[in-house]
Amino acid sequence: MAEPPDEGERLQKIISQAGLASRRVAEDMIMAGRVAVNGTRARLGDRARVGTDLIEVDGVPVMIDPLRVYWLLHKPAGVVSTTRDTHGRPVVTDLVPAEPRVYPVGRLDADSEGLIILTNDGDFAMRLTHPRYKVDKEYLVAVDKPVGRDTLSKLARGVLLEDGPTSPATLTLLSPTLVRMVIREGRNRQIRRMFDLFSFHVTRLVRTRIGPVSDQRLGVGEYRPLSQAELRALWSAAREAG
Repeated sequence: MAEPPDEGERLQKIISQAGLASRRVAEDMIMAGRVAVNGTRARLGDRARVGTDLIEVDGVPVMIDPLRVYWLLHKPAGVVSTTRDTHGRPVVTDLVPAEPRVYPVGRLDADSEGLIILTNDGDFAMRLTHPRYKVDKEYLVAVDKPVGRDTLSKLARGVLLEDGPTSPATLTLLSPTLVRMVIREGRNRQIRRMFDLFSFHVTRLVRTRIGPVSDQRLGVGEYRPLSQAELRALWSAAREAG
């Protein structure tokens, strides 16, 4: 005897389980036309299959596929942002569970530390790394001598590196030798190379924010799952930037 088709669960239940709203509020969201399934505006009473159907609220996916994982890791210096290293150095995937297999989103050079995301969701990773979407990232940059206002202004306008000009950046002087820097690019060792143009040696580089996500309580070498709210905020930031 054939099994009945899997019609999934009611949308309001899925939205509620994702932590976005109570079932009653989710019903109001559906009736207001804020919910879509596979690109079609949903109606109250519609069902969907988690992990199969694309469920969106206000154009942002509800990311609750049980097979997808999203780790936020505070990478220590000396760890490489790859899944393997030919020189035998530790890699970021050594610091999170081995299963399911995940990959780092973007790069954070071996000498730097700070936040990096690891996931097995290719679409999500592409959104965060593709130049079209330009999700900003914030860093603390410590250098070996005081930074002048003129240097800050030149770095903020953009400089010419060997692989092309950099986009405008935002820089804030926190102390004579400490700068907060926000960029929307992800070139190899970009910040170090930018400061090197002005004869500064970066003594420490820490990524403190990826788009809207930060976590000052996450210790070096520690990781945690991204929350549904953080996933939606990241996706929304990439969508707005695009």
